[in-house]
Amino acid sequence: MPLHDAALETAAALVDGAVKPEVRAFFDPATFTVSYVVKDPQSDACAIIDSVLDFDPASGRTSHASADKIIDHIESRGLRVAWILETHAHADHLSAAPYLQAKLGGKIAIGAHIVAVQRVFGGLFGLGADFEANGRQFDKLFEDGERFEIGDMEAVVLHTPGHTPACVSYVIGDAVFVGDTLFMPDYGSARCDFPGGDAATLYGSVRRLLALPSQTRMFLCHDYLPSTRAEFRWETTVAEQRAHNIHLHDGVSESEFVAKRRARDATLPMPRLILPSVQVNIRAGRLPEPEANGVRYLKLPIDAV
Repeated sequence: MPLHDAALETAAALVDGAVKPEVRAFFDPATFTVSYVVKDPQSDACAIIDSVLDFDPASGRTSHASADKIIDHIESRGLRVAWILETHAHADHLSAAPYLQAKLGGKIAIGAHIVAVQRVFGGLFGLGADFEANGRQFDKLFEDGERFEIGDMEAVVLHTPGHTPACVSYVIGDAVFVGDTLFMPDYGSARCDFPGGDAATLYGSVRRLLALPSQTRMFLCHDYLPSTRAEFRWETTVAEQRAHNIHLHDGVSESEFVAKRRARDATLPMPRLILPSVQVNIRAGRLPEPEANGVRYLKLPIDAV
């Protein structure tokens, strides 16, 4: 564990505290995204993490089949939503947070560094003065080390940038939800070539996460099913990542990782839904306001630098 990392020490204490949240995963095959409902084992309180709003880019139409599965699960069990959490402003799917909040309640939250992401993309998309790059679109902006509760269950936020400047991981009981920071050990790590991303920063964030107790359950936001495996998976442990992650297992140096990550990122296409996703997700999942004709529009930058 890094010296004098109070947030990490708090997170490690939660893992060792024997509280084991109930975790239900919802996999969206269209975007390879995993959303979670995380329940306090001692009460009816829960949190939703990294929800998906279905979007067809060819027609420009949204739908709610993925979110409705989460709603059905929560309502059928009589659960109470305390939080709707985002690990970062996703580039590969739209968030269903506002739809879920309207149906179920709860506070929409993300890491405080979302403001930096809003400034970059607000300028790129020319969102103008009507778009406030101050995070106010979210109900709560979490700082590194900030603690919060899901019913009687404690959680702590770890700032884990690198994939984006605003990425956070949520340590909830004995589990950590890391967003896109890491994938399954046989797939490796997140790309770092988005604006504000940085491979060396990601290396430090991952070493921080892997300093959590070895038994920590780790839940991932995506799985892309490498050819060596027959089934999708999104749960692993700190111990498994330290021993077997193909990019970041114990013994890999920062310089080795940075070189490999940059080489791989140079070969990757942009995510299919990056342009609509970012515009929506920096607004906490809210769509732009309708124009005078009653239609909402997203922008498409042409030959942007």
